Amino acid sequence: MAEHILLVEQPGDWKSGFPRLPVVTARDYLAGGGYSADRELRVINLCRSYRYLSIGYYCSLLAEARGHKAIPSVRTIQELASRDIYSLATEELDALVQKLLGRRKPGLQPTAYELTTFFGQCDIKELQPLARQIFETFRCPILRVELRLHGTWRIGAIKALPIGGLSPEQEEGFFRALEWYLSQRWRQPRARLSYKYDLAILHDPTEELPPSNTKALQSFVRAGKALGVNVELIQRKDFSRLAEYDALLIRETTKIGHHTFRFAKKADNEGMVVFDDPESIMRCTNKVYLAELLEANRIPRPKTLILRKENLLETEEAVGYPVVLKIPEGSFSRGVFKAEDRAELTRIAGKLFKDSDLILAQEYLYTPYDWRIGILGRRPLYACKYFMSGSHWQIVKHEVDGKHEEGTFETVPIADVPQEVVRTALKAANLIGDGLYGVDMKLTERGPVVIEVNDNPNLDAGVEDKVLGEDLYRAIIGEFVTRLDRRRAGGR
Repeated sequence: MAEHILLVEQPGDWKSGFPRLPVVTARDYLAGGGYSADRELRVINLCRSYRYLSIGYYCSLLAEARGHKAIPSVRTIQELASRDIYSLATEELDALVQKLLGRRKPGLQPTAYELTTFFGQCDIKELQPLARQIFETFRCPILRVELRLHGTWRIGAIKALPIGGLSPEQEEGFFRALEWYLSQRWRQPRARLSYKYDLAILHDPTEELPPSNTKALQSFVRAGKALGVNVELIQRKDFSRLAEYDALLIRETTKIGHHTFRFAKKADNEGMVVFDDPESIMRCTNKVYLAELLEANRIPRPKTLILRKENLLETEEAVGYPVVLKIPEGSFSRGVFKAEDRAELTRIAGKLFKDSDLILAQEYLYTPYDWRIGILGRRPLYACKYFMSGSHWQIVKHEVDGKHEEGTFETVPIADVPQEVVRTALKAANLIGDGLYGVDMKLTERGPVVIEVNDNPNLDAGVEDKVLGEDLYRAIIGEFVTRLDRRRAGGR
């Protein structure tokens, strides 16, 4: 059976002159037959209407029930059904519309445009970035988008179109886009013939300090093959293809309001297994939230004070000097500063308050190294000692010219880590969820204290895998397989 099929409502909807492709009527698909048993099927729903309880709606609904990957999904159909719903997702799109159309010279110009897109393609070159992003947001084969000028340019309406409503010229554009879309991945059955699941790994090959180096990414690919998982490396530009996978592993530094967070949210909405999930990213990324969470659950941590401009000098009594100042969101020692006295406190805080209404003041605890305990599915996975950068108080020393210097490391078997460190790390990580985390800690005279919990911990070949080797990557891929098996069996 073909790996993908195109659904039409009536046989005549696919005209005699149309390309020869695996076209199936909605009646035949809904009747089941051999289709319901093929869980690997990809379905492009081209029915005349997607309105609630229509034939088109039921085709996507049953496709999802059968484990097929359908476009549009029921979720997309529901989002497109009401402007009140889809307008919630168009704020970023509106900014792009204004950017693209606002460049036009003032004077006589239209106040509305109508844009038709096919799988994220359009015939207006200047608006192609918009067409692509609309498709990434609403994965629907054919969309009519109304762009209106009301002070600024914005999206007025988005509507799914049937294939029967296209002009001959538009049909030509549709088939070009369809051919492109099918060629992206659906015409590569070899992976589907031999692999149980598809896992996407999001990465950025240009990132200066990525969470995983190239060798580690290749180790994930090898581990996938050993466990029956097809692992593919994807980038930001592949957002529209995300729903074609069963699971997502993010190996790019995560941020709120960033495409990594959008990937996590979309994967979660599509019912995929994702590390890390959007909830974990939200909880870990903001250090103010994390500080309150640890405090509320009595997890040992350095003395910490949440600062506003008005209570800045409370730091002196509550924390003392030297004091570590942090922006709420930061990674790899970025946005972390040390103040030795009031003058430095005032100067550093003044800069940080320009970007955030709240910052963190934290007790400075010197140790020659920090512990990092890797946690996967509420179990300890690996342990590392990260030593401070030479003649510096942080693991990573960032220079003003953009360069950086990292300290050395020592990877330690979990069995050799002080048990109080492991227990405290587990308590902290369990407050976040059951995903993949890295808990940073210091072992002091008063016992272990948690510095932070990272949702996107480093997994570098030659560092974090120094003890476990390839078993580190197999453990993570294996956790994906376990969760996917559970979902396939009807659990969560």
